[in-house]
Amino acid sequence: LNMLTGYNGQISLGHGAFYAIGAYTTAIMIDRWSVPYGFTIPVAGALCLLVGFLFGIPALRLEGLYLALATFALALAVPQILKHFDGWTGGSQGIVLSRPGPPFGLRLSADQWLYFLSLGVLLVLFVLAWNLLRGRTGRAMVAIRDNPIAAAAMGVNTALYKSLTFGVSAAYTGVAGALSALVVAFVAPDTFNVFLSITLLVGIVVGGLASISGALFGALFIQFVPNYAQDISKAAPWAIFGVVLIGVMYVMPYGVGGAVRLLSRRLARTRAGTG
Repeated sequence: LNMLTGYNGQISLGHGAFYAIGAYTTAIMIDRWSVPYGFTIPVAGALCLLVGFLFGIPALRLEGLYLALATFALALAVPQILKHFDGWTGGSQGIVLSRPGPPFGLRLSADQWLYFLSLGVLLVLFVLAWNLLRGRTGRAMVAIRDNPIAAAAMGVNTALYKSLTFGVSAAYTGVAGALSALVVAFVAPDTFNVFLSITLLVGIVVGGLASISGALFGALFIQFVPNYAQDISKAAPWAIFGVVLIGVMYVMPYGVGGAVRLLSRRLARTRAGTG
């Protein structure tokens, strides 16, 4: 999502839909076809890459809030569509899975194995994103965000790169959904409501737009702050979450990643002046 919004400037309120597609791809392949779970993760990513790319083509006509509304509609529609294919998705009841155990006789619990599996996938995807954004594709994405007319004048195929960015972003989200299905061992349409899409957007803004490391900071925020708010007050946890969110954005208007970059620049200037 940070690649799509932070680096390419396309606002999405519908990534919960791609998260759901990835999760259901893994669940259906395991439950209905008995496919080993390791093969379902790349399939979920590839399917979401295709769906995201195809969705990005008509979305080329939309920008800003209009694109946000279109993706918002996607987030609303997908959970309802999933309920109408009982034979595949289990309808409103969803699909219950068995949590996979560690392979090769590793002395790990299921939780530990899934943690290391998720961590390994995370590292691979971060390296791929880092290389992608440092190369020609990444420069084209940023150029389109900053000035699409100038980018097109310089020979950048804006339509192709915007659709491709949407597809890659959806692929990452699909892999995350696949891992979620394995960890939670359960998928149901109501789990992937529009609030999930909004939460993901909050995460990248708090973490810092156009920052790979910002995705980590944002993920930590949306994962742990609501839990701490629940511990502080069971009556109004989201009120506390809202206050904390306002405070964080007031203190760090460019997100945690932006604050870290600003601090590192100031330290570098201080050291240069001292030297």
